[in-house]
Amino acid sequence: MNLRKSRSVGASSPLNGLGKQDAESRRKRKVAEITQALNATPVDVAALRRMAISEGGLLTDEIRRQVWPRLLNVSVENIPEQLEPVDRDNNKDFNQVLLDVQRSLRRFPPGMPDEQREGLQEELIDIILRVLVKNPQLHYYQGYHDIVVTFLLVLGERLATALVEKLSTHHLRDFMDPTMDNTKHILNYLMPIIERVNPEVYDFMQQAEVGTIFALSWLITWFGHVLSDFRHVVRLYDFFLACHPLMPIYFAAVIVLHREDEVLDCECDMAMMHHLLSRIPEDLPYETLISRAGDLFVQFPPSELARERNQLTAVSTFKDFELASTQQRPDTVLRQRRKEQQQRTLEAQRGTVAVVQPTARRFMRLAVMGLTVALGAAALAVVNSALEWAPKLDLLFP
Repeated sequence: MNLRKSRSVGASSPLNGLGKQDAESRRKRKVAEITQALNATPVDVAALRRMAISEGGLLTDEIRRQVWPRLLNVSVENIPEQLEPVDRDNNKDFNQVLLDVQRSLRRFPPGMPDEQREGLQEELIDIILRVLVKNPQLHYYQGYHDIVVTFLLVLGERLATALVEKLSTHHLRDFMDPTMDNTKHILNYLMPIIERVNPEVYDFMQQAEVGTIFALSWLITWFGHVLSDFRHVVRLYDFFLACHPLMPIYFAAVIVLHREDEVLDCECDMAMMHHLLSRIPEDLPYETLISRAGDLFVQFPPSELARERNQLTAVSTFKDFELASTQQRPDTVLRQRRKEQQQRTLEAQRGTVAVVQPTARRFMRLAVMGLTVALGAAALAVVNSALEWAPKLDLLFP
């Protein structure tokens, strides 16, 4: 008997209670695995990346305070106890930063006392100015504060300053150029991904001439500016911090693809289409979209897209993270991946592919991707020439 079809599970059903117990059991097991990875010597960064990618992400801000620095290879022990004072009077960016921060009220938890929020806004200004002064090659852009405030709310000023600086000189580096040229190049990855998955949606958007500007705020704020629920924001940050710097553009693509029916039902007009796409629905299935974005990255890695475009592209000065964990070397992960592929082939021949395999395979492939971020070799950067880095990604995703 097919239980799913024979009866519904209501709020009072015993099965509903079992589902809650199962979810709590999985949560406890994940917390234990994260704790084990943090306590390993050396810290098992590969496992932390898998935990950040997998369903539910890192679960709590308390865990994020321990794991996010590891994902960015920031040594908490080396962060000064006292932050450097900020000279606002002689800072060329202060007025613009002040205006943007003053407009950021919606980024703070509802119901927060005004005094507490105002104090955090002052800290937000100081973090931004401190990073810019220390790194004069970086140029402030509107939307940067939406990323910084997320780190501030999760980590506090001291830790947020260190992580934001690392993020700004790596993942966000191209957004902080004097011009938007590299940012536009990153946006140009969006339509090729959509074309490969759904040519009908791609053709309709091309006919409407909607372009990709609707996704600009998604990309440069890591969706922090456009999502109203802070839980969704930090869940995405878990995912992005564990992944390739271009993962936000893959996530943007899956949002568009998820809304296929809305897009095709929309009037084929640039203004109407832009209005539709620029407003993200409140009820997106985030875990499903995260999984799909990871799958699309593996199917259509940036190396493949860049070779076809023959174009200089994003993250041009992305520097390699050092491998913080030697417990699970990339060659070990790759051998494990090949073993899984062989097992999958055998199962397919027998007609008994296990239900859990797609999820396991996805996390393994994304773990390989995350490890190469930690390893370096510029494999997870889209650097000045596609030819420089494409062979490295081909090695990981043949």
